[in-house]
Amino acid sequence: MLDRLVGLAMLIVATTVFLYYTAWTLLMPFVDQGHPLHDFFPPRVWAIRIPVILILLASAVVGSFLSVVMIRSNRKKAAKARAAEAGKKKA
Repeated sequence: MLDRLVGLAMLIVATTVFLYYTAWTLLMPFVDQGHPLHDFFPPRVWAIRIPVILILLASAVVGSFLSVVMIRSNRKKAAKARAAEAGKKKA
């Protein structure tokens, strides 16, 4: 039951963020600059900066994860090779 609640919460958050970003980027350019609605949104330049920052951050995290996994798997292969070599020397 908890997984359904977490999924519902994630869906609500994603939908809210999507609707806010869509209104900010697609609807606000057509609203006059002096309108009070502009107080609810940051400057339009951040509509590009935020996704770029998030993409760069996500790429760095994924790249770091992949490099750690590759380094660990290479160490395991090297350890197996050394163990196999040591086993051949004893025999």
